[in-house]
Amino acid sequence: MSALMVRKAAVLGAGVMGAQIAAHLANAEIPVVLFDLPAKVGDPNGIVMRARDTLSRLEPSPLATAERIDYIDIANYAQHLDRLRECDLVIEAIAEKAELKADLYRRIAPFILPNAIVASNTSGISIKLLSGSFPEAMRERFCGMHFFNPPRYMPLVELISSGRTSPALLDELESWLVSRLGKSVVRALDTPNFVANRVGLFSMLAAMRHAERFELGFDVVDMLTGPLIGRPKSATYRAADMVGLDTLTNVIATMRRACDGNHSDPWSEYYATPAWLSTLIADGALGQKTGFGIYRNDGKQIQVLDQRIRAYRDCRDSSDEIAPEVMAILKNRSPAGKFAQLRACNHPQARFLWAVFRDVFHYVAFHLADIADNARDLDLAMRWGYGWAQGPFETWQSAGWQSIADAVQADIDADRAMSTAALPAWVFARVEHGGVHRSEGSYSASGGTIKPPSTLPVYRRQLFPDRVFGEEANSSVMSGTTIWENEGVRLWTLPEIDNDIAIVSLTSKNHTLGHDVLLGMQEAVARAEADYKGLVIWHEAPFAYGANLKEVAGLISGGQFDRIGSYIAEFQKTTMTLKYARVPVVAAVQGMALGGGCEFLMHCAKRVIALESRIGLVEAAVGLIPAGGGCKEFAIRAWQNSARTGSKEPVDFILPAFTSIVTSRVSGSAMQAREQGFVLDSDPIEFNAKELPYVALRIARGAAEAGYYPKLSPRNVKVAGRAGITTCEAMFAEMCQGGRFSEHDCFVARCAATALCGGDIEAGSLVDEQWLLTVELNVFLELVNNQKSQQRIQHLLDTGKPLRN
Repeated sequence: MSALMVRKAAVLGAGVMGAQIAAHLANAEIPVVLFDLPAKVGDPNGIVMRARDTLSRLEPSPLATAERIDYIDIANYAQHLDRLRECDLVIEAIAEKAELKADLYRRIAPFILPNAIVASNTSGISIKLLSGSFPEAMRERFCGMHFFNPPRYMPLVELISSGRTSPALLDELESWLVSRLGKSVVRALDTPNFVANRVGLFSMLAAMRHAERFELGFDVVDMLTGPLIGRPKSATYRAADMVGLDTLTNVIATMRRACDGNHSDPWSEYYATPAWLSTLIADGALGQKTGFGIYRNDGKQIQVLDQRIRAYRDCRDSSDEIAPEVMAILKNRSPAGKFAQLRACNHPQARFLWAVFRDVFHYVAFHLADIADNARDLDLAMRWGYGWAQGPFETWQSAGWQSIADAVQADIDADRAMSTAALPAWVFARVEHGGVHRSEGSYSASGGTIKPPSTLPVYRRQLFPDRVFGEEANSSVMSGTTIWENEGVRLWTLPEIDNDIAIVSLTSKNHTLGHDVLLGMQEAVARAEADYKGLVIWHEAPFAYGANLKEVAGLISGGQFDRIGSYIAEFQKTTMTLKYARVPVVAAVQGMALGGGCEFLMHCAKRVIALESRIGLVEAAVGLIPAGGGCKEFAIRAWQNSARTGSKEPVDFILPAFTSIVTSRVSGSAMQAREQGFVLDSDPIEFNAKELPYVALRIARGAAEAGYYPKLSPRNVKVAGRAGITTCEAMFAEMCQGGRFSEHDCFVARCAATALCGGDIEAGSLVDEQWLLTVELNVFLELVNNQKSQQRIQHLLDTGKPLRN
């Protein structure tokens, strides 16, 4: 963990990035003062007020919960600069103009605390240049801290020294960003556009150039440069629309100015805005921010600009537009074979793809010494900041270092590449090593040596860090020691970390909870009770997608409803086994935890949840209710809460759970899951999912050392009963106004209310835990026998979409 303590932060600039950075700081329990210019008319805080209000409407939401916005104070430069004296961290995120930043720095300098950190979120302006606007004494506490959009969700932050920045401060900041904000940090060199944007911009411009050469439509290029080659769906032209076409041209202009000056770049002639792009901007077509750009929505149809006809046309389907021979090449699982086939194929689409890859390989090899400390940093920057499945050096190395190097150099010699600059000598010197990435580290072109990954203590918390192709992990740490496994789970330990705490991981497809998983989980608990001090449930996301619906549908079609009953009974037995295990069971949750997956975590002794987890009881979407103990747990918690307050009835605490269940509401974050009652206030939320296993193992160890023993099964649970069911139905009737729900939805809602309220019995009746489980089971079986619920199950399996019948 970082020793850095940020008690309050300021963000200067309430634009798209500044406001969202402020939101993420608030997510991390850090109060923020958000500044902008005073409004020329009306309330002086009008600009920043509107920016803050917009945060609540953005999708995906920058706020982990709606109330986080209350921790963002508003201020303006004319009236409130003295509030900077409250802040340990000041992040500048104003317009990308050096002169504007310099003016602001001179204004704020007298108000900055001596030990405060000031950072610029600039995407490419020289940090050394910017630091000159501060007094000499402040320069060692100034650096670049470049977030990527949207800052809550994109992991990359580039950390840039001015040359005068304190190395110790950079170490503290990196540790704080990684653990507190959940970021993945790359130490970038102070060169134009730093690392990710430098490579990403060139990749985009190369694709645009070659699209024109090979006369490919914009939508075809996006089909080719998206998921088919391990890139995001936004690909090339959609990404430009998302960034903003005016913003893109500003970045291009900044790059051209920088590289025509002190930073020589053989590709500088290509840093120019295409004529068609300038025309769009002149017409006010700036992309998503204006509703149209390269793409636009024409009613329900998405259209794309077609340069040949100088008009928009309907987008085409990839199955029609991608040449079969090119699609076959892209499906080749051998990287070496794939690139050999691309180079050999004469189809324009194949030639386009090879040209883009070739020129990016050429570019990163030539510039590695200038823009990144080592190849690993560059590759991870592209993965974390641009969503590439592999960085360019990883792609190159996986396809065969020498064959790609020879092919790139041959194209350079034949004047087919975008630049005639020769590949650096180090490229061919790395042939005998198979590339730039090795188990001990990655090649540094500036140092001419292998650089190991960072050894900062914060990274000891990442037992399974991101690794690049060619970087072998310590096998004992990465794979652990298997204790027992079946078709659904693996029970194992990490002897070098904690040999007394076992780990159980789901191995089923999509981590669905079929029969093998249920039996495997029971066996894992039994073995943990016999031989270990605790048990952690952890695996890579998703945590669990719930019951195996395909298995359930098969039993329905065979009329084997008795086996469905047995399956649910086994599910309940499993969750109760988790709840009453004689060792602490800790769920380490990331990604989706839906239906039965949510019920699993609800029954564990403790939970540690990654911030970006999506949790919910979603069974109503297929005409069912939670029957693995989820309704039972809410009924018990409602009774406990009502007893604790003394002034409310159980039904008052049932209603929020009822609403979540009948609407199949899934949390947008771990914090929302806490609001919905799936996660308890005592459960820690980790912003960096890579730290989950480390934290979970220590929570299990701590509970064991504290003498953990399960609580007794509750008796005399006071339930809401028949009156509670009526109250829930009345609430649902109000929700039904407007025709959102069907008659069958009403029936499912009554069933959910019945399970939550302990059955159709008198209000205030006292029942035990098994009674509540039996009610759940009976109601579930009633629904699974219902034809409309069966139709919903089958429709979801067939289409992947819910049916409202």
